[in-house]
Amino acid sequence: MASAPRRVGAETSHTRDVLLDCVEKMMLEDGYPSVSYRALAAKAGVTPSLVQYYFPSLDDIFLASIQRYSQRNLAVLAKALEARSDDPLHALWDFSWDEATGALMTEFLALGNHRKSIQSAIADVTDQVRAIEVDALARKFGKGARLDGLSLSAVALLVTGIPKFLNLEEGVGVDAAHREVIEAIEKHLDSIETRSTDRNRRRRPNPRRSAAMTSSGRAEARRPRRH
Repeated sequence: MASAPRRVGAETSHTRDVLLDCVEKMMLEDGYPSVSYRALAAKAGVTPSLVQYYFPSLDDIFLASIQRYSQRNLAVLAKALEARSDDPLHALWDFSWDEATGALMTEFLALGNHRKSIQSAIADVTDQVRAIEVDALARKFGKGARLDGLSLSAVALLVTGIPKFLNLEEGVGVDAAHREVIEAIEKHLDSIETRSTDRNRRRRPNPRRSAAMTSSGRAEARRPRRH
């Protein structure tokens, strides 16, 4: 006789959300390798069997975490672009600093290097995000428009990718020429469209890096000011 399909906890369960909250905290505090059934159960104050009831495999844990994280980010991005239809380039630039310093994406990218299922999920999410970004730019500049000879897809990649790269460098203590690059890009964006909001003068600190430095008794890392 065929065995009955294994029961899995409902995606709308409060317990499942609590477990995913704990996954995010663990990844921010100690990186994705710290996540295991036993460690997650201890963090959430439940049994390993309950964790496995909601997530039959470790990949299921990470996939659910990525899905929830991406849904939040997509909602924030869509809202920002809707509110700032007159300056979508600046909106993408600001959003990408917040996303980059969120640190979770860095962990997900590192995780994707070791788990193919995670790599595929990240690629799918990235495609969704890029489509939203390009669509917003097309509404402003016209479908098929080119800015300084670059396609809208290329512009979106540059505007959203540079904050992530700079954040990765700052995560290991490298900030040479960062301020110069930031100022040059923001000046160029200002020449293309008028910013509709005041520019934040200071980026948010990297949560994982700040937590690590604070716990070791060192001062929090200083970030270059944005002008």
